[in-house]
Amino acid sequence: MANNLLTPEEQYKFEIITRVINHEIKPGRAALMLDLSTRQIRRLRVAVLDGGSEAVIHGLRGKRGNHHIDKSIKEKTLKIIKERYSDFKPTFASEVLADYDCIKVNPQTLRRWMTEYGLWKTRKQKKIEYRSWRPRKEYFGEMEQFDGSYHHWFENRYCDELGGSIEVCLLASIDDATGRITRAQFAKNEGVVAVFEFWKEYILDIGKPLSIYLDKFSTYKINHKAAVDNYEFMTQFQRAMLDLGINLISAHSPEAKGRVERLFLTLQDRLVKEMRLVNISTPEEGSRFLKEVFLPKFNSRFAVTSAKEGDVHKKLSEIDIKNLNRIFSVQSTRRINNDFTIQFKNHWYQLTELQPTTVRAEDRAIVEEWLDGAIHFSLKEKYLNYAILSEKPQRIKQLPLILTTHKLNWKPPLNHPWRKLFKQKS
Repeated sequence: MANNLLTPEEQYKFEIITRVINHEIKPGRAALMLDLSTRQIRRLRVAVLDGGSEAVIHGLRGKRGNHHIDKSIKEKTLKIIKERYSDFKPTFASEVLADYDCIKVNPQTLRRWMTEYGLWKTRKQKKIEYRSWRPRKEYFGEMEQFDGSYHHWFENRYCDELGGSIEVCLLASIDDATGRITRAQFAKNEGVVAVFEFWKEYILDIGKPLSIYLDKFSTYKINHKAAVDNYEFMTQFQRAMLDLGINLISAHSPEAKGRVERLFLTLQDRLVKEMRLVNISTPEEGSRFLKEVFLPKFNSRFAVTSAKEGDVHKKLSEIDIKNLNRIFSVQSTRRINNDFTIQFKNHWYQLTELQPTTVRAEDRAIVEEWLDGAIHFSLKEKYLNYAILSEKPQRIKQLPLILTTHKLNWKPPLNHPWRKLFKQKS
């Protein structure tokens, strides 16, 4: 092999060994100059004497590596990617190839192949603004990051009557300490009822986190057309979390709760394609797929170990369990009319004569809309008895002054203390 085929390092090595052969320098000095042992210098001296300059070239140059992948496998893999996974990123494509096609290719190798064949374009890294780093929380359950994302999660498989793809909201919470998705489910919007259902199931299943990190009221998807009741969302949510003793933390920017923001970017890529592969086309199927298949696999791959071992979720107390329906209800205040009726959302409700507490006209009752659709009226922490009226009630000339725990025309019996006291005085 001609010397001009040697690399600069190999050329230098050949020159030093030649000087050793010509007795210009000793093997010890050559070993120091080449950062080799004296024994290696002697071996190279013999090899150069026998084979010339080729002796300093590594024996594996030009040979296939032990992990070389056959060209036919490469072509087969790229054909599958073109047909089925053309919009998959290299890392995700590597995973689905292993799961669905039994082809294992390193993500970096696949990235190089896809780039060579024009299936993937390398992107320049964005210029990132400086933001101070916040360390993760130490314990699982110490803080949950929560948000919702509107997206065409089911692509063209979930459409309206006109055939247009429907945008669905995905609600998700991710644990700050471990990066584990603790809960995710599809909903029609990010309104108060959907969010209440999400967190009610969360605390029943896992417990009460110490804090929840979420958007500020003014930026919490309020302008989205599907969020029909967001105007009162935070007020209701703050009240419910206050009752449960969960601290709410409002982020001043999307980057502040970047973990859940980045999660949705990942899910908009991975989850959409995973559901496409198994032909999931409705939010109900999607929520079931998330719980049973996607989340366990995702968490096993991407979740990390918390800095300190332990779960700091608080268990529900007996009072919490008893009041859970009340806590997760949409509450408002209504005035009790003179005829002891209450008007609410174009419906009329008549309070019955017997009540668990004294009720007077003009009192302010709390209306609770439970998640199951039931309506309840409470006053002084007591639920009032009522009947639904089919139409607006007519005016009554003689009205009772109060409603009590007994009938208004009730008379005490002869042995009642009131009557005994009256007899003694007379």
